[in-house]
Amino acid sequence: MKAYIVGVGMTKFEKPETRDWQYWDMAKEAGTAALADAGTAYGQVEQVAAGYCFQASTAGQRAAYELGLTGVPVYNVNNNCATGSTALMLARQFVEGGASDCVLALGFEKMKRGALGAGGDGDFATSPVARHYGVMAARHGFEATPPTAQIFGNAAREHMERYGTTPAQLAAVAAKNHTHSTSNPNAQFQDAYTPEDILAARPVHTPLTKLQCSPTSDGAAAAVVASEAFVDRHGLAGRAVEITAQAMTTDTAESFASGSCVDVVGRPMSRAAARQVYAASGLTADDLDVIELHDCFSINELLTYEALGLCDEGDSGKLVESGATTYGGRWVVNPSGGLISKGHPLGATGLAQAAELTWQLRGEAGPRQVPGARVGLAHNIGLGGAAVVTLLTRPES
Repeated sequence: MKAYIVGVGMTKFEKPETRDWQYWDMAKEAGTAALADAGTAYGQVEQVAAGYCFQASTAGQRAAYELGLTGVPVYNVNNNCATGSTALMLARQFVEGGASDCVLALGFEKMKRGALGAGGDGDFATSPVARHYGVMAARHGFEATPPTAQIFGNAAREHMERYGTTPAQLAAVAAKNHTHSTSNPNAQFQDAYTPEDILAARPVHTPLTKLQCSPTSDGAAAAVVASEAFVDRHGLAGRAVEITAQAMTTDTAESFASGSCVDVVGRPMSRAAARQVYAASGLTADDLDVIELHDCFSINELLTYEALGLCDEGDSGKLVESGATTYGGRWVVNPSGGLISKGHPLGATGLAQAAELTWQLRGEAGPRQVPGARVGLAHNIGLGGAAVVTLLTRPES
């Protein structure tokens, strides 16, 4: 049974404490927009998958109650930075499995200002990612810089040492995504920067500067996922984007065996998820038109190029430098501005990617529209770990 995204919505992503709102306010805004986009009433929703990382248990219910008190099941989802795409995956599974005809995937986050910690309520020993940071510490030590920037910064150092990747190539990723965000009114940042600006910004963990790091953000995003029967019954074929294939993978022995930060931050599980999606869909990287990927730090965009098969291992710096991943190139990657510039409210990120791709495949992305886009891919990861890859297609009219 096929599953389709028939409606999407999101709030503007904003710096924490910019607006006087609660997580349920932002969830209501995004959820209401998605339902309106689908022309669907909340009373038609049969189940809700609600994703978040920093709110309390049953926050999903508190958020969904703002849309209606219909008594439907609400599932609370937390999968680190891959939470939003995990909620979407649950919604798809409910529909494909025949359990429901209409499911709402809802993601939201109200965050605090400042860099993320290592998890585990401040106790590193109990952090679910302590094993990952242990790999880093064994090779690079553990410094006083923010831990997530540190582990990805060390992955960048290793990539530079192994493949000759340059600081200018890392900066080219951030410059591209900041430029893309100038056409996205929902982006947290909408300023363009040159690669020289990126390199001159405040260092966070060498070689990463502030403008190469995703910020903490407040925001929400949502998607209405429906069955083929629901689409036909309600005349939604013109709005529907098919979830053609989707896969989630978690860490394997390969993630830790090399002792490399390149592997421990997720390249192996991203590669495995992409291979599963390509096998299930019969498509390859060559068939993709537009990609939203998890550029939490500039280095992760380069690692993901390799994991998705856009280039050979080690060639990602040259790929971004060539212009192949922006308008006029082979693919447009992160037309929304990506996490670096659009923002990164953890529970909403994966669903915001789905929203952007839905608009792109419908031809509704305005000044950031990728011409003729028919196939889109979303990539969302969370340390600890989970990688979700989703392939969306616009059905032939």
